[in-house]
Amino acid sequence: MSKRDLKKYLSELDKEQLQEQLIELYEKFSPVKEFYDFVFNPKEDKLLQEAKLKISHEYFPVSNTKKRKRPKMRRSVAQKYIKHFITLGVDPFIIADVMLYTIEIAQTFASENSITQDAFYKSIYNSYDQAVQFAIANGILSEFTSRIRAITEETIQQKWKNKSDFLLIIERIDE
Repeated sequence: MSKRDLKKYLSELDKEQLQEQLIELYEKFSPVKEFYDFVFNPKEDKLLQEAKLKISHEYFPVSNTKKRKRPKMRRSVAQKYIKHFITLGVDPFIIADVMLYTIEIAQTFASENSITQDAFYKSIYNSYDQAVQFAIANGILSEFTSRIRAITEETIQQKWKNKSDFLLIIERIDE
């Protein structure tokens, strides 16, 4: 069904029928419920803390036993939160914060652990590039420039193989 057909169909319904359909969608589909719950009670701080906690556990897992859990280091966990936040319409400042936090926690992990997989560094670079592009697109780059620069400095300090890629982005920002 096209958007135009949907509009036509909806215009033929009376107010009560529309309400019934919305309530049915709300009860039947969890994304619809999440959307309306967020619209009427946007607890962005709670969402932010939950996301940061889950992301940090990817690199520094917490175990109930004395045995230390192995970190999974999955970028996809952060990407899922970021995509979800964008879908909900969360404030761009919060989304950019999560994007940069993901990189910062990965760099903290890399500073304490030897990482040999090139895919890790490429993945973090991709996250960095996306975060910078997001900040530019939303007109909030100036608020995050110091964190972006700090991330680049950290890649230099840790002697990442792809540190020049990070430096190229900083050069583009400075132009």
